[in-house]
Amino acid sequence: MQRLRSLLRTIDNISEYSGRLVSLLSIGLVVAITYEVGARYGFNAPTEWNYETSIFLFGSYIILGGAYALRHGAHVKVDIIYGYLSPRARATFDLLTCWLFFFFCGILVWKGWQFGWTSVMALEHTDTAWSPPIYYFKMTLPIGAILLFLQGAAKFIRDLIFVVTGKEVT
Repeated sequence: MQRLRSLLRTIDNISEYSGRLVSLLSIGLVVAITYEVGARYGFNAPTEWNYETSIFLFGSYIILGGAYALRHGAHVKVDIIYGYLSPRARATFDLLTCWLFFFFCGILVWKGWQFGWTSVMALEHTDTAWSPPIYYFKMTLPIGAILLFLQGAAKFIRDLIFVVTGKEVT
């Protein structure tokens, strides 16, 4: 049981630290958008690069932050029924529906890897005047999906132990 706790803590730490690191992208996003607003409306000199930069930063933030959000229970839930259930019934419900989660993550890893690796092999760039490399951004999809899958596996193990024993694993 001690090794299992250690594994779960390791997964939690990976999600925690990757989430904190990814949160720094929001600072870059704020700086980029502020610069664009100042350049466009203050100096009538819009940039070519800012729109794509903002999309890349925000997309990476969302994709790579999924595991952190799952770790902290920040994903959207429909609480019409779920909110009225006991903690053990919630864990049971999560166990019954986890196949959807793992199926979704599996598809994201599989197709995301194909999508990203094809882009890396072609050293793909966007078709705009600025033409930045896009393969970095496309590889965030399988990486984020793997992080989400790991955190989902940790949640599955915790829910399973809680349903069977009635004790939470920390």
